[in-house]
Amino acid sequence: MESDNKKKSNPEINEELMMSLMVDGVKKEGLQLPEEETKDQIKSMPKQRSKEPKSADENYETLFFKKPATNARDGKTVYIRPDFHEKLTRIVQVIGEDKITIYAYLDNLLDYHFQEFREQITTSFNDKYKPIL
Repeated sequence: MESDNKKKSNPEINEELMMSLMVDGVKKEGLQLPEEETKDQIKSMPKQRSKEPKSADENYETLFFKKPATNARDGKTVYIRPDFHEKLTRIVQVIGEDKITIYAYLDNLLDYHFQEFREQITTSFNDKYKPIL
């Protein structure tokens, strides 16, 4: 069993950074890495290019972080994967600044999805739905 543990490489962990995150949390301006680590990590990170312009970030918040017209108690229970729930919770906490619920965020996402893909959904549904008579 020890040989299995030796095969796995353990990444180096900055204990000071982890302790400061536990005490202070992630600030609104995001995670700030120490200067020496930042340079090394930037070189090793793959470059990701944004497909959307910068103004899309502001548009995202106005689209998805608004209060819905209904309440969660008016809806139905839906189960989601634990990892999705964790991601949704963090998004609502950080971007939504704890001013909106997961229900409201999901309601806005689904509303946008149905508006955006209305024609494709209707076409697929009509292609597959065959009346009995």
